[in-house]
Amino acid sequence: MEETVLDFKNKPMFKMLQTMRWFGPQDSTTLADIRQSGAEGIVTALHQIPTGELWSMEDIKKRQQMIQEAGLQWSVVESIPVHPDIQRKVGNFQTYIENYKQSILNLAAAGIKIVTYNFMPVLDWVRTNHHYQNPDGSSALGYHRLYFIYFDVFLLKRPGSKNEYTKQELADAEALGSSLSEPERDRLFKNVLLGLPGSSENFTADKLLELLQGFKDITASHLQENLIAFLKEIVPVASACGVQLAIHPDDPPFSVLGLPRVVSTQEDLERIFSAVPELNNGLCYCTGSLGADPKNDLTAIINRFGDRIHFLHLRNVQRDGEHIFRESPHLEGSNSINEIMEKLVLLMQQRKLSIPMRPDHGFMHNRDKDITHYPGYSLIGRLKGLAELRGLEQGILYNLNQSNES
Repeated sequence: MEETVLDFKNKPMFKMLQTMRWFGPQDSTTLADIRQSGAEGIVTALHQIPTGELWSMEDIKKRQQMIQEAGLQWSVVESIPVHPDIQRKVGNFQTYIENYKQSILNLAAAGIKIVTYNFMPVLDWVRTNHHYQNPDGSSALGYHRLYFIYFDVFLLKRPGSKNEYTKQELADAEALGSSLSEPERDRLFKNVLLGLPGSSENFTADKLLELLQGFKDITASHLQENLIAFLKEIVPVASACGVQLAIHPDDPPFSVLGLPRVVSTQEDLERIFSAVPELNNGLCYCTGSLGADPKNDLTAIINRFGDRIHFLHLRNVQRDGEHIFRESPHLEGSNSINEIMEKLVLLMQQRKLSIPMRPDHGFMHNRDKDITHYPGYSLIGRLKGLAELRGLEQGILYNLNQSNES
């Protein structure tokens, strides 16, 4: 995307559409809670519909009406899950693609025009610690390579896993595991096996190993080919009905459990968008997922793919080593959210539109500890993140206005 010189004088300023994720009627964070946060939009999905099945107009309208009656709008779908048969291009994959197409058409008919999805096999996010203790007493999500190696090799006992790590890593992981109590080992096991956000499913070891077996012959190049084949089918449908597709980067942006990752780097994005060049084949720009890899230049990604950024997940991470990171405060951490926000504000003025944004993976604060939440989605932590991001954006917009008047 080419940068242009912008003249803001006497022109309206575009701001992010502030949204919050809501997991549906069973979510302990209510629509009333979200409305009182100052958010205008809801990011949600029909989690009750099994992966691969059609999202009917009746189900979409029912959920949309519930949101509208709370004084909000359903702004972004996150996500329509991609069935594993599509990822592997086997079995009933074509049926699932047809269902995906019709679901997009039904959402468009209801006026919902942004759909986020991911193409991560088996588990679409992984953390080894759901309660990393911050100095102020709050807790955060974290990932540590040695803990993951201990889980993979010594708890899950995935066939062939030992061959993917060095002898020193295996020794260090085994020593680490021997220092854990039985409840700590059990907690680690459950943390990694949590499954999909919005799902109550906890995979058993046998179930996970069975799912992994299904991908044993799928290389990164195979998965990438299958993603592009999928996009070549659904992008024309989305384009015809005005739906923006936004792929979410891999979380974490490196291989886990021997599974391939194909949406982790700028080079990955380049291949995806070059293969299917329509602009509605776009990106969910997640600063946390991309930012967990120090090789990703987050501002360069905005510069390169700004015209394809249809949705924003704004959060930050503190990188403490290779494949070791934890969620940090939204405005602090290893990535410069100040620079990123300034780039995004300028991008919206250039494109003359507001991009939906939601805070992501807030800390767990004391007042939320006795309430059941999906990990990373407690209310107060996200309220704090939303307020901070809103303030940062407002300050940047103010400075732009001031510079226009001078």
